[in-house]
Amino acid sequence: MKKRKIIVTVGTRPEAVKMAPLVKQLQREEWADCRVLATAQHRGMLDQVLRLFEIKADIDLDIMQPNQSLPMLTSRLMVRLDEVLAAEQPDVLLAQGDTTTVLTAALASFYRRVPVGHVEAGLRTGDLSNPFPEEMNRVVASRLARWHFAPTETAKRNLLAEGIDAASVFVTGNTVIDALLDVAERCDGAVPFNGDSRLILVTSHRRENFGEAFQNILRALKTIADNNQDVHVLYPVHPNPNVREAAYAHLDKHPRITLCEPLDYLPFVAAMKRAYLILTDSGGVQEEAPALGKPVLVLRHETERPEAVAQEVVKLVGTDYADIVSNTQRLLDDPAEYRRMARGVSPYGDGHASGRIVGVLRDHFQV
Repeated sequence: MKKRKIIVTVGTRPEAVKMAPLVKQLQREEWADCRVLATAQHRGMLDQVLRLFEIKADIDLDIMQPNQSLPMLTSRLMVRLDEVLAAEQPDVLLAQGDTTTVLTAALASFYRRVPVGHVEAGLRTGDLSNPFPEEMNRVVASRLARWHFAPTETAKRNLLAEGIDAASVFVTGNTVIDALLDVAERCDGAVPFNGDSRLILVTSHRRENFGEAFQNILRALKTIADNNQDVHVLYPVHPNPNVREAAYAHLDKHPRITLCEPLDYLPFVAAMKRAYLILTDSGGVQEEAPALGKPVLVLRHETERPEAVAQEVVKLVGTDYADIVSNTQRLLDDPAEYRRMARGVSPYGDGHASGRIVGVLRDHFQV
């Protein structure tokens, strides 16, 4: 049997989390020669996920540099990825989501006429500046992909509305739920906070929130901690200097706020399980936390993941100081409202997305 060479690209921690179940599934397929390509757009945060899932990169571009601009990152990735594709000559390249790694991998593959499978395809806000630059990245990737692995029917409809051929779109669920269910079973004992307080877990690092919006978020976190003696805020701070310097300047040394380094994925899942509620501007957390029965307040004005909002287990609160404080306080004070949002709904998958994606490729190669 001729093996088909499939390159799986990962650049950031979320990509590694969402591609890890797919890599493991491909490695079990006799017909597939799965090659993991790490661009290392985020070096340390990527490596810890690969270790957790016992995945070794076959090709490592080690592209990360301190404070590199988007044009610099994009140009360096394009050159290096083209070199890899010329040497490897894969049958398929798989890329996930909306990062610079996805954009450049899709474009480099297009130039080399390598078919691309886009995992988590079809997410849209309809606003190229929000989130920035992710909305543009995934729109471009959709124009270049051969297979579109949409996590939901909503994502499929977005693609069809843009003129994507329906025969190339497959609703698979989101592979993040595959990864989450795996890790959630083995994360007990890894909780980074063991106090009796109600824990509010925070992630906030979006580029479009830099400046006044981020200042509002930090002010709101301080007010929430000041006003609730039984609450503790845990904020793993992203290494971007725009985030780190402001967060430590405003919140460091508060007795009910813990700032820490970004958590490895296993303790992060443990923190989500331990949390009373979650405030985030992250896309992945909007998918994961509802499956764990945790209310999520999204510190953004738009979301490309409307399914959980429609189910009323996720709520958009934006970056206005008063809106963040009032919506958080309501969940802390109103048990009925809390129960309504903490129902354990998982609109993004059943834990079998990776198998469906592999099945599509298996059918394509008729193996």
